[in-house]
Amino acid sequence: MMWFWIGYFVFVACLLALDLGVLNKGNKEPTLQSATAWTAGWVSLGLGFAVFVYAMYDNHWMGAGLAADGTVKLTGGDAAITYISAYLLEEALSVDNIFVISLLFSQYRVEPKYQHRVLFWGIIGAVVFRVLMLTGGAWLVKSFDWVFYFFGAYLAYAGLKLFKDEEAGDAPESPMDKSLVVRVLRKVVNITDKPHDGKFRIDVGDGTRALTSLAICLIAVELTDLVFALDSIPAVLAISNETFIMVTSNIFAIMGLRSLYFVLAGAMSKFHYLKYALAVLLILIGAKLIMHHHYKLPHVWSLTAIVVILAAGVVTSIISTRRQQPH
Repeated sequence: MMWFWIGYFVFVACLLALDLGVLNKGNKEPTLQSATAWTAGWVSLGLGFAVFVYAMYDNHWMGAGLAADGTVKLTGGDAAITYISAYLLEEALSVDNIFVISLLFSQYRVEPKYQHRVLFWGIIGAVVFRVLMLTGGAWLVKSFDWVFYFFGAYLAYAGLKLFKDEEAGDAPESPMDKSLVVRVLRKVVNITDKPHDGKFRIDVGDGTRALTSLAICLIAVELTDLVFALDSIPAVLAISNETFIMVTSNIFAIMGLRSLYFVLAGAMSKFHYLKYALAVLLILIGAKLIMHHHYKLPHVWSLTAIVVILAAGVVTSIISTRRQQPH
């Protein structure tokens, strides 16, 4: 499997380099048209990767899908369905992440033309952290069966919390003074609120360099992703404990987060009921983990449940928004 991992991460690195270094070079605000096109491209790439997953497990390349004794434990069809389920689940869970990132941009007053830069480097950090956390999570569930019950209970609790209506407050008047992240970092590094022109560090005089508000926002985005990973990683483990499927589906979902943000950030308030769809989904996935010893839900049913629940949340939100619009 080592060569698959090397080839996959080289492919990911090339895509990210193409994204920032060629097609989105410079500080500029992405248009809705370009963001939509990029989102469609990332989603097509993420879903299309299921074809490779199918071929890989159907032909058992380098032992993919085989147990230690050589018997088949995962067929190509089941592997592809599992991958798509995990990918769609991660895309859905990223919606809440987008909402929080939008609040952070508002809090730290990041101009739209610089938001792409923060998101790009945030995604790179998220990829690194997710790989480490997913690998560790896969090892835990394979080594200690009781972890399934812990993850299941946690996901059910996270789903119940989403049913609570929590209105976000206004952005602080002086984010560089009131932010907890800033107060902690000021103790170890120099921080400035001077204009940054898209830079993470600038010279503030006497050869002294300091982190800008853009860098602080990037750190806050990374910390936010770590918090959301506490939900998404147990959720994807409920779909599959195949490390290759977990990591690749997670990374493809994260890589499309940048463009998806610019498509959805301005319309998040219109998808009010999607939050409740995610709550139901987390509770059901938590129950699936807790019941894993007593009942194995077929992969097709897992995929169907994810699609139906998310579609119900989106459709209900759209209908509700239209009814509220003045005629």
